Amino acid sequence: MRNEVLHGYLIHHRKYRERSHIVHLFTQEHGRVDGILRQTPPPQYQPLCLQATGKSELKNFTKLEIVNQPVFFFGDAFFSGFYLNEILLRLCPLEAEMPQAYAQYAQTLAQLQHLSEQAQPHQFLKQILRKFEHELLEDLGYALDFSTDANQQELMPEQHYLFQLNEGFMPSAQASRAALAGQQILSMRAYEKGGDFNPEQLQLLSRLYRQMITSLLGERPLKSRQLWIQNSQTQS
Repeated sequence: MRNEVLHGYLIHHRKYRERSHIVHLFTQEHGRVDGILRQTPPPQYQPLCLQATGKSELKNFTKLEIVNQPVFFFGDAFFSGFYLNEILLRLCPLEAEMPQAYAQYAQTLAQLQHLSEQAQPHQFLKQILRKFEHELLEDLGYALDFSTDANQQELMPEQHYLFQLNEGFMPSAQASRAALAGQQILSMRAYEKGGDFNPEQLQLLSRLYRQMITSLLGERPLKSRQLWIQNSQTQS
């Protein structure tokens, strides 16, 4: 990159030497881009614009501009924003364009600003987080076929299946806590891209996407999830 203008969001930063920071951005042009910023990092969750230069994995960032007014999240919106940024940092490869996930990320941040206004905030939150995960996993190359099993056989409504990340839906001889009902998996065939998930689809994806993301993350659990659980326990 040579003085390339990038548009995006700060997802993480850490101090580097005396007056610089290593910053991780999620950008419209190249997905995740890392670099050195020789000034105070911008706030998270705000659109920004800057110039990037360099051939190595760490670019030099200059001419930073913050596009909007400050955004502040509280409660569940705060933990959700933390979660979004953490999975982007942990799962996105460097400089791989992710157009669907980027657009959905921007939309999710806008929706989180209105969380407290919702009649059913918990359901609203589930909906917008599953939509983000749906687009992210597709951009990462993990789009699922909800009509066939791991053996390329058609899914059967009465059959139970175990999901494996690199195999797909494996037929299971019996129902278990880990098994998914064929009928529930098949409900995703009715989903229209960009629309809302129905209650059956939400129930399926909450389990399925959590399993997929946990597998992709490996041994190290998400800090945001741990803090969210701790916060929920202290509130109750």
